[in-house]
Amino acid sequence: MTETRPAAARTPLGRRFGLLMGVLLLSSLGNGLCFPFTSIYISRLLGLGSRAAGGYFIAMAAASFAAALLGGPLADRRGPHRVGAIGGAALAVGYGLLAPADGVALVLVSGACVGVGFGLFYASIVGVVDLAVPESGRRTAFTVRHIVNNAGIGCGSVVAGLALHGAGTPAGTLRWLYLANALAAVPLVVVIRALRPGAADPRTPEETAEEAAETAPETGGGTSGPTYRTLLRVRPMALLVVAQALFAIVGFTQIEATVPLLMHDHMGITLGWVSAVVAANSFALVALQPLLSRRLERLPETVSLAAGPVLWAGAFGCGLGAALAGPSAPDAVRHGLLLAFAVVFAAGELTYSSAFYPLLLRWSGDEAVGRASALASLAWNLGTASGPAIGLFVISQSSVTGSWVALAAGAGAAFAVSAALHRPAADRKRAADA
Repeated sequence: MTETRPAAARTPLGRRFGLLMGVLLLSSLGNGLCFPFTSIYISRLLGLGSRAAGGYFIAMAAASFAAALLGGPLADRRGPHRVGAIGGAALAVGYGLLAPADGVALVLVSGACVGVGFGLFYASIVGVVDLAVPESGRRTAFTVRHIVNNAGIGCGSVVAGLALHGAGTPAGTLRWLYLANALAAVPLVVVIRALRPGAADPRTPEETAEEAAETAPETGGGTSGPTYRTLLRVRPMALLVVAQALFAIVGFTQIEATVPLLMHDHMGITLGWVSAVVAANSFALVALQPLLSRRLERLPETVSLAAGPVLWAGAFGCGLGAALAGPSAPDAVRHGLLLAFAVVFAAGELTYSSAFYPLLLRWSGDEAVGRASALASLAWNLGTASGPAIGLFVISQSSVTGSWVALAAGAGAAFAVSAALHRPAADRKRAADA
């Protein structure tokens, strides 16, 4: 078994993965065209009011939750490529329905379809990416996937901003953008559906089965694979799911929602520089990936995962430095520290993305990848739903310096959970070796 690993390590990610990332970039770009404007489109431009806009997002959240729970076991039984393709098709239908929408009923149906699409897609995407790469390429693959997703959404937002700038009929322009978003999902459906298990893994079926037997949770003698309850009874898996929620709460939602408001409203940073800091974070993801990928692959995945919150705490420390410098400091100092915040935070994102999903795949076992992916998706949704409210409450109750300290403390909590994963991983490895 170990004799085949060096050969796998020399295997490039290949055309399958490149094609998958290409269509994922296109789909993410389509999402970026529309998502920031959906509530405005429904409530104001269609004239349906805030209740209809709220109903859209409620329908989407409820459908996504249910679809993720159902999609996890379905992906384990039928294959992630089939479930992912259905999810992509539901996204295309949902966004396509929103383009001609003129009443509340069609808006709610659209929201439900989009929710089903997201739920099924995120319950299967981990398995889909794993189908496209050898085991040795997992860490790089999931890092690239994180970058592609962010780059696509960012580029889509820029394109939408240019299209809507000065548009005489914004509603009409957005209808075309929603149609473009629907069409952008079609190539993703085709490519995912064409993936087949086994082509990317150079190991023999016997070796794959042997590793699955060593790493998979106990099933209690059943034949249908581990259940959600079984997975959560495994301490490393439970910790990993909690860590996922914390990463969303104290990390990703804070840079998207809390930090921009903190910089603009409480530190007097102009909107232009707020935009520059956000853009610097996106560009840093792309620039740092080739520099860090080899170094990250030398680290144990649990160490790489724990390094993410440490880097985020350092990034928030840069923001604290800019706050302590105050408006009397030279702009180069304050802006330089905020740009350093963006770059260091991006490094933390890369350490997270290179480790989280490979650990999820290893600890779930081949029979429960879909269920584990669904749990990770639900934890992420919980974090993204609660993170902005928590962050905004913190900055409303604290001083500027206290807010940055609180953000760093949140990163410390995420570190505590992710660091606790290192010992179970080491214990499990020793047990497998024995």
